[in-house]
Amino acid sequence: MSWLVQTGFNPWNETILTHAQWNLVYAALAFGVLFMVGHTLYVALWPKPKGGHTAPVNPDAAARVPARVPRHSFAARAFHWIMAASMLTLLVTSFAPILGWQFDWVQIHYLAGIALTISIIYHIIHASFWLDFWSIWLNKEDVNEAITRFKRALGGNEPAPRKSAKYPWDNKMYHTAIVLAALAAVPTGLFMMLRVRNPFFNRNPYLFTDATWGAMYVLHGLAGIGLVGLTIAHIYFAIRPEKLWITKGMVFGDISREEFLQHHDPQRWVVGAPPKA
Repeated sequence: MSWLVQTGFNPWNETILTHAQWNLVYAALAFGVLFMVGHTLYVALWPKPKGGHTAPVNPDAAARVPARVPRHSFAARAFHWIMAASMLTLLVTSFAPILGWQFDWVQIHYLAGIALTISIIYHIIHASFWLDFWSIWLNKEDVNEAITRFKRALGGNEPAPRKSAKYPWDNKMYHTAIVLAALAAVPTGLFMMLRVRNPFFNRNPYLFTDATWGAMYVLHGLAGIGLVGLTIAHIYFAIRPEKLWITKGMVFGDISREEFLQHHDPQRWVVGAPPKA
């Protein structure tokens, strides 16, 4: 396991975990670059399924779609961009010193971590009481759609899947991965603040045993390394030409009727009144 974690010795000469293996940062960066290159080649060179990517939508439902479709409220967009700024700050302050850029990063890091934590708590409350909470989570229909698309990509004769609801299955998969990484990184990061002087908590490095602190540092580091690859993938898709309409929706809050009908099924995402999101 030396490729995954680093170990050391406590004052009693016991072997304990210390942190993640930092060479994995380079692996995460390499994965991100290879993923971008691989996906670009796939889009450009892989044969497209016959008969179109998706099934046609109901014309009566399509006729009810307005000229501009609200996609994200101001509250949802504010959360997204605050979270994005916090996440990028956390990643830079985490791994830039490891890659050789030395600066006083600790205070910047934990302040960004607190901003991220507050934004996540806000988002949980907002999603639970004002949004359609389950619309972003994977379900059985998403799994079946992913299998169908995979078979069609390999040349199978599967019927064309329906266009997506508000969030397509790959968007939901990414959301799930981000949630899992955050569940590992945020709580461990808050506890780790007890080991440094800060204006929010009294310093108490003896709250846990050396072994527990070591496991916490490893989990926090591995989650952060995973977030490097996830962030690269997210930025890559955000700037791809065929995905820019999604990015614009996150900036301005709405999308055009043409964009809606090209990517969404109006029977799966019913619009007319301002949507919950």
